[in-house]
Amino acid sequence: MYTIGQVSQMFDLPVSTLRYYDKMGLLPGLARTSGTRRFDEEQLEALRVIECLKRSGLEIRNIKKFMDWCQEGPSTYADRLELFRKQRREVDEKIAELERTRAMLSWKCWYYGKACEQGNEDFAANLPEGLPEDGRRLWDAAH
Repeated sequence: MYTIGQVSQMFDLPVSTLRYYDKMGLLPGLARTSGTRRFDEEQLEALRVIECLKRSGLEIRNIKKFMDWCQEGPSTYADRLELFRKQRREVDEKIAELERTRAMLSWKCWYYGKACEQGNEDFAANLPEGLPEDGRRLWDAAH
């Protein structure tokens, strides 16, 4: 069993956030000893899932819905599966967007590295046809 302070440190979450989660009913089965919250492995796993869903962009009210479905049992498996599939698609879209961003940054790093080496931008006079192979690959990925 863990105290709220220990869990706060483990998850790098403010104690106030953990209290809010408890108040919202996101931590079913949370024990109390003399009024002190005691977290076990079940609540730690719930927190891992909650934080994952938050990072994926799911709103707290929908995380609450998911946690309620968990309490309802097997009849909600399909709902839970669809929720995770939807969030995975959203994360995949975010990753693709970040990959496009990284590609542009890589292109510009290459571009300005060449400009620094040569002291000018003459190498870019005929973009993208005139680029060397490594520069062309970066150009293509960024555009």
